Amino acid sequence: MTLIDKATRAKLSALYRAPDRHYHGLSHIEALLALCDRHRAALKDAEAVEAAIWFHDAIYDSTRKDNELKSAELAITQLSGKVEPERLHRIANMIEATATHQVPDFADEAARRDAALFLDMDLSILGAPAAEFDAYEQAVRLEYGWVEEQAWRAGRAAVLKKFLTRPHIFHTEIFRGSLEQQARENIARSIARLA
Repeated sequence: MTLIDKATRAKLSALYRAPDRHYHGLSHIEALLALCDRHRAALKDAEAVEAAIWFHDAIYDSTRKDNELKSAELAITQLSGKVEPERLHRIANMIEATATHQVPDFADEAARRDAALFLDMDLSILGAPAAEFDAYEQAVRLEYGWVEEQAWRAGRAAVLKKFLTRPHIFHTEIFRGSLEQQARENIARSIARLA
């Protein structure tokens, strides 16, 4: 059972296949869904996490700053009436949290853990093997092709440095144990290249 029916999946897949999607496309969603399946036993509401995965980058325009909000609004519009309001609110909050990658302040501990795992899945590319991380960096650069090179270097380095200043890049022990060290190495290497 999934919250994303065939028609919704088709609509979202079409959005993710847009030609300007070099990283934030369907393969990114498929990779996160595979991670969700792998960690299903650790999730209290795997269906809500799957819905957040499907919608979290549905609206993606690199020239705008409200993609996460617009993606959450799309989820609310598409899932309203199909999902109970409290659950839909959780899904929307998880989507919006991808703007900062800070875990939403849910009262329910299980909901916080699900959100933490979802955010770690979204950031898992940071801890990928070096070649895969480098391909991701090139794909993101293509998505921001309109940004002049010097501005790109400064902006991207600032984004990456924020991750290094955190005590942990990943929120959960599951992802920290397997990806934290590689993520820090990848990010440091990328910052050095951007300098």
